[in-house]
Amino acid sequence: MQCPFCKEQSNDKVIDSRATEAGRVIRRRRQCLACGKRYTTYERIEETIRLMVVKKDGNRAPYDRAKIFAGMQRACWKRPVSDEMLQRAVDEVEDEIFRRFDREVSSRTIGALAANRLRQLDPIAYIRFASIDREFQEVGDFIQEAQDVLDESLKETPGQQELFDE
Repeated sequence: MQCPFCKEQSNDKVIDSRATEAGRVIRRRRQCLACGKRYTTYERIEETIRLMVVKKDGNRAPYDRAKIFAGMQRACWKRPVSDEMLQRAVDEVEDEIFRRFDREVSSRTIGALAANRLRQLDPIAYIRFASIDREFQEVGDFIQEAQDVLDESLKETPGQQELFDE
C-alpha cells in the first residue's frame, strides 16, 4: 500500500476495518507510519461475470451502481434525505437486482425498484424520479401519480379517522 500523502510504500497500519455496501466492500482506515497521516481504502471483490443492463432502446451496458445513486440523488435534491439513507436505499435495490437476475436486467426494472425505495423515503423525490423514469407524456399523468401518492400518504397517517364515509 502506498501512502497518498508521502508516497511511502507499504509502511502503514490498519486502525479500523468494517464491511460496507451489504458486506461486498471492506472499508479500512489506515495510518502511515512514516508521516502519521490517516487515509481510507476500500477493498471490493472484482466480479468476473458482470450484470448487463438492457436499456429502453435495446442497447446493453454494464451495470453501474453509481448511476442508480446519481439518479436518486438528483431526485432528492434539496429534500431532507441524507446520503446515508440514499446509500441504504441503493443497497436494497442492488440486493434485489442481484437476487433476482443473473446476467441481464432491464433499466425499467431498475427504475421501478429505485422508485419504490424513493417512495418510502420521500414522496416528492419519488414524484421527481417517476416523472423522468416513466416518461410522462401529459400533465394529467403527472397529476394522477401525485394524487396516488397523496391518497396513499393519507391512508398511512396513524390515528387518523375518515372524515366522511364513502
